[in-house]
Amino acid sequence: MGKENLDWDKDIEHYLKLQGTECLGQLAFFGVQYSLVTFLTTQLRQGNAEAARNFSMWQGTCYIGPLAGAIVADSCLGRYRTILAFFSIYIIGMGTMALSGASPAVISRSTQPAVFSLGLYLMAIGAGCIKSCVGPFGADQFDGGDAMERPKKSSYFNWFYFAMYVGALVSGSAVVWLQDNFGWLLGFGVPALCTVLAMASFLLGSAMYRYHQPRGSPVVRACQVVVAAVRKRNVVLPHDGFVLYDGPAEEGRRMAHTDQFRFLDKAAVAVAVPSSAAAQPWRLCTVTQVEELKAIVRMLPVWATGIVYCMVLVQQPLFPVQGRAMRRRLGVAFAVPAASLNSVYAAAMLVLVPLYDAAVVPAARRLTGSERGLTELQRIGAGMALSVAAMAAAATVEGRRLAAAGEVSIAWQVPQYVLLGASAVLAHIGQLEFFYNQAPDSMRSLCSALGHMTCSLGSYLSSVVVTVVSHATARGGSPGWIADDIDDGHLDRFFWLVAGLSSINLVVFICCAKRYKYKDSIH
Repeated sequence: MGKENLDWDKDIEHYLKLQGTECLGQLAFFGVQYSLVTFLTTQLRQGNAEAARNFSMWQGTCYIGPLAGAIVADSCLGRYRTILAFFSIYIIGMGTMALSGASPAVISRSTQPAVFSLGLYLMAIGAGCIKSCVGPFGADQFDGGDAMERPKKSSYFNWFYFAMYVGALVSGSAVVWLQDNFGWLLGFGVPALCTVLAMASFLLGSAMYRYHQPRGSPVVRACQVVVAAVRKRNVVLPHDGFVLYDGPAEEGRRMAHTDQFRFLDKAAVAVAVPSSAAAQPWRLCTVTQVEELKAIVRMLPVWATGIVYCMVLVQQPLFPVQGRAMRRRLGVAFAVPAASLNSVYAAAMLVLVPLYDAAVVPAARRLTGSERGLTELQRIGAGMALSVAAMAAAATVEGRRLAAAGEVSIAWQVPQYVLLGASAVLAHIGQLEFFYNQAPDSMRSLCSALGHMTCSLGSYLSSVVVTVVSHATARGGSPGWIADDIDDGHLDRFFWLVAGLSSINLVVFICCAKRYKYKDSIH
């Protein structure tokens, strides 16, 4: 590990550099996300259903990338060098997208879709692979075993998310306005410039960061446990876990033995001389290695419920589609861009993150006696409940809009954006913290990637749901619930369907949370 003790000024300085990196990087990311459906429908002439599917596929790629980034970081490069490598790809992708927004004199209409798609997916790979490294790398700067640093580490994920949505707020207002009024070359060019500034901000803190060396592939370590346990499936387990092979001390924490998933303990039963274990890692594993895999298995039910939750978040791009069909004019001269209401979502988060840290956590501490206030799982559950309310609000507004033939003010969308923002403050940040804190030391990038993968799989699940709903409801000449002209469809019924699926998912999550056992570790 690198520098162990940083004075307060340096601590704040490198902390701000990391937050600046996240803010600028996410400004670029949301500058694409908020306007992607609009670009696909207006520039590439795609229908609403096709654009929604393509958006989900792109976002799925963004959030499957963290798994690749995590494996590279934990296995060989470490988080710092992995961030630098994939930031370069991110910048190239954003530059290519900006080129696709140039005038027909620079890029032909026939070439534009291919250039745009190339840039879009290069950007997805770069941004995705960074996601599983930036958050854990920032958390690595705080020593959880230090009484002074532990409170700062506990708040870190809140402020990490705060920085993310400062960028989102700028994207949802200023960048969307640029795209609407000055075209896509500048509209994508400014986010591209922000990725360059983000990488520069990250590099400025290089001399002050704490570095953790990679400890070998976490995937290989997990596979070794499975293979060793299967090979010794006929071995009788000892009643006392203390006789299992614990091996030499490793960097980081030893993990205490637990009684869950006892079959995996067979991997740590020594049937040969323990000193030969280093040469036979596929036959004999340490207790810590076994407990690392158990920690992953314990998290999987909670992880699975996060997929359906993220499917709800992915519906946000349909809100601007709904907004464009509402009354958007304020006064005589100014029409509110439908996509600009995404800034309400970001603004809600910017207000709620410090409010949560300053008011909710102290109040919860007094009620629960816990240092954290709410546990990670309590926080996630509360956020999931608010996601149901957000989709119910969207469905109610859409029903009212259809009944009033579109003569409903776009201001009625504000509650659904606020509820979705509050949901993310609780559930999404809670997930980031859960997957970092419950991860074994050697698998923190991998577990953070699992958290981000819920967004990926949620996007793919949304794509499947949209496709099934479109085919099931578009029969006998009917345009279906998600019609190209939403006045001819029933987007309200689709929103109610998503709210129903989210309610079922909440019940499943509560059952999983009650059974979950938090990890324990010893030095």
